[in-house]
Amino acid sequence: MSREAISHETGAIYEFTPELDAIATVQSGAQVTIETRDSLDGAVQSDADVLESVPEEVNAATGPIALEEAEPGDVLRVEIEAIRVAEDRGRVITIDGFGLLDGHEDIESPRSRTTPVEDGGETIVFDDLEIPVEPVIGTIGVAPEADSYTTLVPHDHGGNLDTTDVTAGNAIYFPVFQSGAMLAMGDCKAAMADGEMCGTGSEIACEIDVTLEVIDGETIDVDIERPLVETPDAWKTVASAETLEEACELANLDAIDLLVADHGVDETDAYMLSSLVGGLEISQVVDPLVTVRNAVPKAYLSSPF
Repeated sequence: MSREAISHETGAIYEFTPELDAIATVQSGAQVTIETRDSLDGAVQSDADVLESVPEEVNAATGPIALEEAEPGDVLRVEIEAIRVAEDRGRVITIDGFGLLDGHEDIESPRSRTTPVEDGGETIVFDDLEIPVEPVIGTIGVAPEADSYTTLVPHDHGGNLDTTDVTAGNAIYFPVFQSGAMLAMGDCKAAMADGEMCGTGSEIACEIDVTLEVIDGETIDVDIERPLVETPDAWKTVASAETLEEACELANLDAIDLLVADHGVDETDAYMLSSLVGGLEISQVVDPLVTVRNAVPKAYLSSPF
């Protein structure tokens, strides 16, 4: 099957809304290469380029891409096959009013550090440190059910999840709220730590190879209400909320739903099982909502699809 290329130059959004116009339409099973630009739209090209505040438009997400077969109640599977950095530098920054340590007396803001890409795209350089390039998709999601969210905000539709598991070799699943699903993605990082503490990773333009599949909702035994990540070894529920505690609760409830459907136990037994085999992981703590995931190894949880 030929692979279609879809570029940010054709279209990109800064807000996920219930009513989006597709820049491309594909069928379930399509193989697509998605070209993105860096989350700061090229504003930082050197250490001298600083941003005094968060731009009104940030995290451009290439798309939306409509899936012909997708209808509300279905699930969209995005298999991430490869992510390639597409420029010679990334950038990591601090911005006044943003980040885990915003306002801390020892933290200077604004500041920018470019991270040159070296070794044929294998590493970025920060001072004299070489850091492996392990690209991550920061913002990825579908049209939401009712409310609108900027590409800076994560929610049940996905959005600015800033989750290190959204990377090559894994798949991410989204509930479909609108006809066509309306997938968009961008805000890639050449490298990023769990938590994204200063508010950015190494922000960089990328090319992303994905395969898109629509899963009929009537074939699924459990409701998928938020994003779900599949790694080779685990299923990870992903949830965003105003506080870490609230996000952890949602991610745990979603894991419990999967365990109930898989093992035929009641919610209390699934809750206890999750406390034995699950594992809460922090995705990010800097966006307007924080994001966590609950990882259950595949040894204890089979595919819900």
